[in-house]
Amino acid sequence: MKRVFFFSLLLMSVVVFGLLSVTPGAAQTICATCPPDVICTMECRIVEPPIIRGVFTNPEWLKIDHHRVQVEVDSQIARTSISMEFVNEGNGLAEGTFIFPLPQNASVEQLIMYINDQPIEAKILDAREARAIYDEIVRQYRDPALLEYIGTQAVQANVFPIPPGESRRIEITYSQVLEVDNGLIQYVYPLDVTRLTTFRPIEDASISVHVVSNEPVSSIYSPSHNIAISRAVATDREFTVGWEQSDYTADQDFSLYWGIAAEVINLNLLTHRAGANEDGYFMLLVQPPLEAPQETIVPRDLIVVLDQSGSMDGDKWNQARDAASYVLQHLNAQDRFNVVLFSTGWRTFSDQLESPDVAQEAVDWLKGMYAEGGTNIDGALRTALEMVGERPTTILFMTDGLATEGETGTSRILENVAAEAPNNVRLFTFGVGDDVDTFLLDSLVRAHRGAASYVRPTERIDEEVQSLYNKIGSPVMTDLTLSIDGVQVDSVYPQGDLPDLFAGNQLTIVGRYRDGAEGASISLSGMVGNQQQTFTYSDLNFRDRAGGDSFVARLWATRRIADLLSAIRLNGENRELVDSVVSLSIRFGIITPYTSFLIEEDDILSQQGRMDAEERMANTARDLGAAASGAAAVEAADEFAQMSEAAAPLAMPTASPAATMQAQTGGIVGGEQPPAPAEPAQSPIQTVGEKTFLMQNGVWTDTTFQPDTMTTQKVEFLSDAYFDLLLQIPELGEFFALGEQVIVVWDGVAYEVTAPVS
Repeated sequence: MKRVFFFSLLLMSVVVFGLLSVTPGAAQTICATCPPDVICTMECRIVEPPIIRGVFTNPEWLKIDHHRVQVEVDSQIARTSISMEFVNEGNGLAEGTFIFPLPQNASVEQLIMYINDQPIEAKILDAREARAIYDEIVRQYRDPALLEYIGTQAVQANVFPIPPGESRRIEITYSQVLEVDNGLIQYVYPLDVTRLTTFRPIEDASISVHVVSNEPVSSIYSPSHNIAISRAVATDREFTVGWEQSDYTADQDFSLYWGIAAEVINLNLLTHRAGANEDGYFMLLVQPPLEAPQETIVPRDLIVVLDQSGSMDGDKWNQARDAASYVLQHLNAQDRFNVVLFSTGWRTFSDQLESPDVAQEAVDWLKGMYAEGGTNIDGALRTALEMVGERPTTILFMTDGLATEGETGTSRILENVAAEAPNNVRLFTFGVGDDVDTFLLDSLVRAHRGAASYVRPTERIDEEVQSLYNKIGSPVMTDLTLSIDGVQVDSVYPQGDLPDLFAGNQLTIVGRYRDGAEGASISLSGMVGNQQQTFTYSDLNFRDRAGGDSFVARLWATRRIADLLSAIRLNGENRELVDSVVSLSIRFGIITPYTSFLIEEDDILSQQGRMDAEERMANTARDLGAAASGAAAVEAADEFAQMSEAAAPLAMPTASPAATMQAQTGGIVGGEQPPAPAEPAQSPIQTVGEKTFLMQNGVWTDTTFQPDTMTTQKVEFLSDAYFDLLLQIPELGEFFALGEQVIVVWDGVAYEVTAPVS
């Protein structure tokens, strides 16, 4: 998706504000020298150094005390209100011109601007006028950050000076129309200031979006921020989302999607394509009802299998019993249950599945149990499977150790479970601590449509179990199958059988497609009780040209890498899988502790650098497949599980490479330059649109650049040729905005921005 060009945080304060009347030196105490043998009556006096006048830019001096955004959306009309407070912590006067690039579809007539409650007369600049100002600012202050706003309108206004130690509050309100695409509405508020010359975090950042819709709302989704969602109680057409953070350094824009409900189970589609001759990527959001009436919830059987071995003694045992009790006390009216405790042997609460009416008896029974003995996993699981009937059955399996009694071989346990578990079983595992067999637990859930959770030593068992059970407590459709007609798809995740649908729990599906299509259709089938039901979604558009939502491709890559790493861990090293992990990591900038070669290999884009990375990854693969238990094994299993279920791409890592855009200082008459600000902690990877850039030897380098076979077309930063190229190819602006030195591949040509010759 092309970024919505809208400069929100610094608002050009660093770029266009000058700091005047600077006094960089401290006051000095001066004493005159007395003649010898004379009583001195002269007093010491404090002498102020001369005021040094001049103009320069120091982004360390201006900070943003707060940045608050309130959004009201009514029938697709979004009204955005912004409040920001700038504080001048320098020892000079800050004043200048305020430049505010506008969203392309903003309604300028409704834009209001205040500074400290005083209305400010602002001039609306069209895209041509704004471009001229952007170019001039870039030339003057040697900061390319504004280049990504080429092609947008802007608001220009004079700003009252900010004396040292004082602040100014700015308020802006604008309106825009939000469009519907494939049943989804998107709102974007750009927070990304990574490529701007402010290095200081915002003390108080927050965004609140309140939506009132003409139609019922289905899914609500943010790929960028961890939002809280509050739906209105009395209607399905209103909701509020909120996000806030202190000391916030933005690394991506705020993005929010919500779907328009059309079915009992709603499906929305997002797509992305880097180019017409490349595969596309799609994302499906499947949203079942938020709350399902009891009569629509699929009746099921639930069996808790709980490790009672001696190693569970103490807090672990108490928490495990509390977790089991929570599950038993939150059964649905038509559910049935049983409990299996295991140590050296195993025991059951009942010899049959019971109704929720006697759940409290099971809770009381658990309270009287204590931990003792060994760990017979095979016997416990086979006992639970003997109880499975025709109804959908969920098994919650909690253990803190390796099998020590009965059958102890992992492969044999898996074979026994596979032989006795019918297709209606869903197995969810909880590995407690670092001594569990991660190969066993992960293999169990992969084969039986469940999920593996790992409770680390610092975490609580009961909280983990409650969190999962709240998600899977109300099944509304089981045995799901998905078919897509009109377009060819592959590499769909989740792979294999889809998980069941639960009330209020959104299912995210990602994949690749070839040859875009308009009017494609998707069918979702499954069992609702004893009946097969099919929902068909028609007139869906898989784009056949470049564009769309670029995060979809990175989300697919996140899940694909998780699947490859899991396969390597469970099945051992495979060169083809290793090569795929390296390729995907480089292309999409996905970094994990197992793909850190991406930023540790200086020449990762060359053939030799790639070969070195593949060799390192092969060594990592051997280590991954070597141990099934221990802290490292559990950490890997837990990370891969989270990646495989991710609803948003992995966040970029933070490091401290050489600064790419240091503050530039102009001439100071009669004195020294002020000290340069400290360099920021900055990610060594940036994504701009569908492209990924690595910081290599001070140059932001497009990961599609092949140094062994490509020759760059060089252009000097801020030269006439530089601006002429931007005039010819405006799309390069958002990439050149990264910094003074950039290599980007566009339409097969590698353009290299080089540092100016001193």
